[in-house]
Amino acid sequence: MNRRISDRISYVGVNDHHKVIFEGLWPLPFGVTYNSYLVRDEKTALIDTAEADFSREYLENIREAAEGRKIDYLIVNHMEPDHSSLMKEIREHYPDITIVTNAKAVPMISGYYGITDNIKVVKEGESLSLGSSELVFYMAPMVHWPETMVTYLKEEQTLFSGDAFGTFGAVDNGITDSDARLCGWLDASENCFAEFKDEMTRYYSNIVGKYGQTVQAALKKLSGLDIRRICSTHGPVWEQHVKDVVSYYDRLSRYEAEKGVCIAYASMYGNTAAAAKALAAELAGRGVKYSLHNLCTENVSYAYRDAFKYDTIAIGSPTYNNDIFPPAYSFMYGLCARLVKNRKFLAFGSFTWAGASVRLLNEMAQKQGFELISEGISFPQGYSQEKCDMASVADIIAGK
Repeated sequence: MNRRISDRISYVGVNDHHKVIFEGLWPLPFGVTYNSYLVRDEKTALIDTAEADFSREYLENIREAAEGRKIDYLIVNHMEPDHSSLMKEIREHYPDITIVTNAKAVPMISGYYGITDNIKVVKEGESLSLGSSELVFYMAPMVHWPETMVTYLKEEQTLFSGDAFGTFGAVDNGITDSDARLCGWLDASENCFAEFKDEMTRYYSNIVGKYGQTVQAALKKLSGLDIRRICSTHGPVWEQHVKDVVSYYDRLSRYEAEKGVCIAYASMYGNTAAAAKALAAELAGRGVKYSLHNLCTENVSYAYRDAFKYDTIAIGSPTYNNDIFPPAYSFMYGLCARLVKNRKFLAFGSFTWAGASVRLLNEMAQKQGFELISEGISFPQGYSQEKCDMASVADIIAGK
């Protein structure tokens, strides 16, 4: 992999093809990267670190890129451990290094790593000279932790954006979007942004999704900068697709979506599942895009992704203990916690002696501001077409 991004900037991060679950929650079918960057001038700055398991590879990458130079500064944009857990090792190998961060990160550095000395605190808009170039710092709180900031290298119009604009997926072949491939095996005819778009959506919806308002504030703050390169902490370095990536992040953080249906269901004995599959078939017959997610067997990560992707959400749940079946409730709760809005909504599900799940799902949806397609479909005992008129619902969704 070519690690040189420009004459000043080198990539010193690592690919993780081993971890299967991110944050103990989210699947990594394509792996993930922990991106870190070295900026060389009269002085040298290291921007963020990497996950602790990769200390040997990471330190070797730094030594190679530094070419014998002293590392003067460690810029800490974000304190989440996948980007900060090698701070102590960096301090051991470069004992004179100055940590540069904002005030909110200082107690986190002490709490995680016991480091309290040689820390330079920077404020909004403050700059740090490296010689012929300078770094400028902008606070981006709650994108997606309170101490988050971003760093801008003026001379190269490069934004070191922390987790913003990041994506799941390891990067093979090269780090920039001119030659990066999603694990190196997908269709080479696809451009890099198209390849990573679903994994970016999943990353955003799973991790950042709640913080649309603060993402919007950050985008507004950064809109005056000439950004020609984005160096995120996960995924490719964006050069050819900067406008695409920023535009898509803007869309995601506004909760805008394309026409389609995210069908997510949980079923005890197969009747609610049969209703979900009937809805999928009716939508397919009308040419409506949809996805189908079994919340009992599939990690909810993918259903969250498609709830951000599509403008309609359909949730199926049987009544369980006069309530919503737990897997369906958990998904609905997660949507509400992510502050998802501007969606159409359908609830459906079976019951045996007293139906409650559809009513309760509708109540949650209305509190969230979702538009109910109908009062929902609650049917007793076994599934049948007569009990579940999914054709009429599909007609409404398709605009017929």
